[in-house]
Amino acid sequence: MCWGFLFYQSPYTASDISYNISMKPIVLCGPTASGKTELALELARQTGGMIISADSRQVYKRLTIGTAKPQGVWQNGQYLVDGIAYHLVDFLEVTDIFNAGDFCTRVHSLTQQDPQIPLIFAGGTGMYLHAYFVGMDDLPASTPQSRKQLEQLLQQYGKEGLHQLLRQKDPLSATQIPVGNVQRTMRALELYLLTGKPASELKSGQFFKLPNPAESHWVYLDWARDVLAERINTRTKQIFPGMCAEARQLLLEGFSSQTPALKSLGYPQAIECIRGTLSSENALEKITTLTRQYAKRQRTWFNRYTQAQRIALNAHADFEPKKLAQAILACANR
Repeated sequence: MCWGFLFYQSPYTASDISYNISMKPIVLCGPTASGKTELALELARQTGGMIISADSRQVYKRLTIGTAKPQGVWQNGQYLVDGIAYHLVDFLEVTDIFNAGDFCTRVHSLTQQDPQIPLIFAGGTGMYLHAYFVGMDDLPASTPQSRKQLEQLLQQYGKEGLHQLLRQKDPLSATQIPVGNVQRTMRALELYLLTGKPASELKSGQFFKLPNPAESHWVYLDWARDVLAERINTRTKQIFPGMCAEARQLLLEGFSSQTPALKSLGYPQAIECIRGTLSSENALEKITTLTRQYAKRQRTWFNRYTQAQRIALNAHADFEPKKLAQAILACANR
C-alpha cells in the first residue's frame, strides 16, 4: 500500500514505466465526479493499455451527456476516446438491462482477446468491480414479472413500507440494508419472491471478502468532501441541459419513463422538468442532492477496500493526472 504520494517524486519517466509496468490490472475507484475517467486515460497513455468501464449507466447508447460518458467514436468495432480503446460504454439499447453477471462475462471475453495488454478499470459501480475481482454468489436473475411486482409494491407502500416488508421476510437483510436504499431492498425482496428463501440464506459471504492484492492494484480517489461537493455541483449544472435533451428525445420517440435507461440517476427528475411537474431549478437542485447522496454511498462501499492505494485530494489543484499516473504505476510495480 502506498500513502502520501502526492509529495512522491517518481524515479521513472512515463516511457520507463510503460516498459516496467506490472501486468496486474489497475482498478480506479471512487465516488462520482472524482476524475476516474481522466486519470484512466492518462494511465492508458503511459502504459499502452486499454480501459474497461465499470459504470452501470454509461453502458447505454444515447445517454451520453447525462451520464458523463467520455466522448468518443466507434471505429472498427471499438469505442475510442482520444484513440484509446474504452470498453463497456455506449453499446446497450435503452430498453435492455445490464447487471454484474453480464459485466463479468464481457470482461472475461475482452481479456481473452489480448492477455498481455495492460488493463485499467475505471468506474463507480462497486458491485461490478467486486463481482469480477472477488466474485459474487450465483443468484437468480431478475425477471420482468418480478420487477413489475416490486415496482407495484413500491408505488403502493413507498420505500418505508417496502423495507418493512423486507423486515418481515428477511430480518437479517433488513438490518444490513438502509431504508433509503430502494434498489437493494427490492433486490432482497426479489430473491425471496424467486426462491422462497431469504437473501441472507442464499449468500455465501463473498460480499465481504477483499480482492487479492497480488492479482490487482486498487486505487481510491479520496477527495475532501467539500471539494467533491463542489465538483458534483459544477458537473451537474453542466450536464443538466444535455440530460433533459436526451430524455426529451427518447420520450418523443415513444419510450416510456419506465424504460431501464431512463431510470438512471437524474433522468427521472429531467423528465419531470420536461413534463412541467418540476421546475428546472428544483430539478437541478434535486439531481444535485441525489448525486451527493450517491457519492456518499460510493464512499461507504469503496472504504471497505483497505488494501487500496489511497490518493488524498484536498484541493482541485491536487488533481494532476500525469503525476498521479506515474505515482500509481510506481506503486503498482512494487
